[in-house]
Amino acid sequence: MVLGKVKNFFVSYECLNDSNVPVFASGDFVSGRVIIEVTGEIRVKSLNIHAKGLAKVRWTESRNAGSNTAYTQNFTEEVEYLNHRDVLIGHDRDDDICDEGFTILHSGRHEFPFSLELPQTPLATSFEGKHGSVRYWVKAELHRPWLLPMKTKKEFTVFEHIDINTPLLLSPQAGTKDKTLCCWFCTSGPVSLSAKIERKGYTPGESIQIYAEIENCSSRVVVPKAAIYQTQTFFAKGKIKEIKQLVANLRGDPLPSGKTETWDGKMLKIPPISPSILDCSIIHVEYSLMVYVDIPRAVNLTLNLPLVIGTIPLHSFGSRTSSVSSQCSMSWLGLPERPEAPPSYSEIITDEVRQNNLELPAVRDEIEGPLYAYIHEFRFQPPPLYSEVDPNPDQVCGSMDRRPDTCPSR
Repeated sequence: MVLGKVKNFFVSYECLNDSNVPVFASGDFVSGRVIIEVTGEIRVKSLNIHAKGLAKVRWTESRNAGSNTAYTQNFTEEVEYLNHRDVLIGHDRDDDICDEGFTILHSGRHEFPFSLELPQTPLATSFEGKHGSVRYWVKAELHRPWLLPMKTKKEFTVFEHIDINTPLLLSPQAGTKDKTLCCWFCTSGPVSLSAKIERKGYTPGESIQIYAEIENCSSRVVVPKAAIYQTQTFFAKGKIKEIKQLVANLRGDPLPSGKTETWDGKMLKIPPISPSILDCSIIHVEYSLMVYVDIPRAVNLTLNLPLVIGTIPLHSFGSRTSSVSSQCSMSWLGLPERPEAPPSYSEIITDEVRQNNLELPAVRDEIEGPLYAYIHEFRFQPPPLYSEVDPNPDQVCGSMDRRPDTCPSR
């Protein structure tokens, strides 16, 4: 018998979304097929799959141990999130000598389905960084007698969802800084910066509305700018490695001496970027909005506002809440600090209306007694002013002394 050959051997996923991209979250079922295309007939001992999820950190540092002596130190760390094995064909025994138990695959295309459940515990979002990564994959191994195993691997993406519709991520972020410029013994005026954004949480594709006020009392021409930065932090063997990358930026107009510039919702769009990674013990991915003033021949005046990039976008009710909170805390931009008070009683009930209603119809003349006098006296009168201090404490104490068995609220 002429042995056949394996023409194609690969892993295919059943995607949960319409974009045909394998993206999953904790608790989801990862389903797919191992596909083998053969010409002729082949004997298969076993077909195994191994699903793996791993966060890995690695970097090297050069050390000097003395004169003419140097060495390189490696820093590595791993965290396992997924480890699942399954046998789709045959068995795992290494007994190539025995001809029994082999599966014959005839010429053509063969598909072998598989399914596994991701852990319910939080998983780290898939990520590729300079000194580390978070990767998930399924590897298939095809074992045939007297031949080396064939291997194929395909990765899938995991998103640990971050819902930005929470009070913490909907809270506005703001700050104020100023800086006095000096040149030898001469002191220039200060440069002040106030900045605010409506909330802390955003999703890729959104635009951040930046509210800022820059006042230049110095003798130099300054330029206000804003930028989104991604900070990657890696942890291994008690050491920390940090990488900071520019994501997006914008530039304002030059601001001459003695002038003030206001940003009334200047837009900075967030490009497609990885969500924040906050729960992984060895890799953190964080974001911040830097609003700063570029000052020539001096250190820039910088204001950092923290950001969280999530996966679940803002709901409509969250947008309204964020907008209201933004308006009520922007007093330095001329917006109201608190809601207006309700109208006074005199604005609603005029003296003319009150006098007209004091002239009662003749039929009411027949009503006599103290009850009518009480009603007549307080008709269209303003309500008493509210006070937390009892204006008649003696009367209350006296009544309580006379009736100790009754509740004061009755």
